[in-house]
Amino acid sequence: MIIVKSPLRISLGGGGTDLPSYYRNHGGFLLAAAIDKFVYVTVSKPFYPGIFLKYSKIEHAKEIDDIQHPIIRESLHQFDIGRPQIEITTLADIPAGTGLGSSGSFTTALLRALHAHVRSIVTPGELAEQACHVEIDRLGEPIGKQDQYIAAFGGITCFTFRQDDTVEVQPLAVNDETRYSLEDNLLLFFTGFARSASAVLQDQDRRTRENDSQMIDSLHYLKDIGLRSKATLECGDLAGFGKLMDEQWENKRRRSKGASNPQIDEWYRIARNNGAVGGKLIGAGGGGFLMFYAEDKVRLRHAMCEAGLTEVRFRFDFEGTRIVAQ
Repeated sequence: MIIVKSPLRISLGGGGTDLPSYYRNHGGFLLAAAIDKFVYVTVSKPFYPGIFLKYSKIEHAKEIDDIQHPIIRESLHQFDIGRPQIEITTLADIPAGTGLGSSGSFTTALLRALHAHVRSIVTPGELAEQACHVEIDRLGEPIGKQDQYIAAFGGITCFTFRQDDTVEVQPLAVNDETRYSLEDNLLLFFTGFARSASAVLQDQDRRTRENDSQMIDSLHYLKDIGLRSKATLECGDLAGFGKLMDEQWENKRRRSKGASNPQIDEWYRIARNNGAVGGKLIGAGGGGFLMFYAEDKVRLRHAMCEAGLTEVRFRFDFEGTRIVAQ
């Protein structure tokens, strides 16, 4: 049995500029961090022919084209596995639809496991691009490349998305003291509901393709915030980074109507009044996790608990997608 785990992620700046509709014309930049919450995929050979799948549903298919799960179907099409006789199971530490990039993490984990199954070698860069090919090119999802790349590489990482579709990957240059303080003072709270990012991302993608000046200017601004976040963290100004998170969140709320709602706005107000320098909703918006940079962690935790939110504590993950058993 092959077991692979792939980390989920938090966006630290520049999210949204990784969509092809934007970076192919303007170039994109974002900063993201992998965390120690994972998607797990196991691949094994069952006793009987066929394809056996266990995720939120159970499937048994004779041929790849009969598979209902789109990512599994298209991922299997990338490999020459002959007569299908394979079992794939997936589990996750955090539910899907919560803004932590679970789809990209699942795809990288699945492809890494399938490479091990057919005994082929793949680099993190190749793995990320193959996952993007499955989700963006083959399935036509209106998503960017952030999730697949941060899952494959791990760490606290800067990604530059070039107009020719190449991606420059560079670890954030921070000292240990800054990294530990950032890890200690970033707090994640689950809002209690999941959502699909599709509607928000489709709106962004459509407006970007149509050269909507308001959307393009907003994404230019987000790219600049990503670059400023990188510079701020690399010089150790964590309070300045927290303020940039707040600036980024206000921009996202103005850009996309579905990014927030009255309840999220109220939770955000409570956090800002109780020790949070700044924060944002992770992912495209509308639900999932609120993340804050806190000056007073104890006060913020107490206030958010009183408001009915659940904290999920985490550490950064620096290994990326990897095999844990084979």
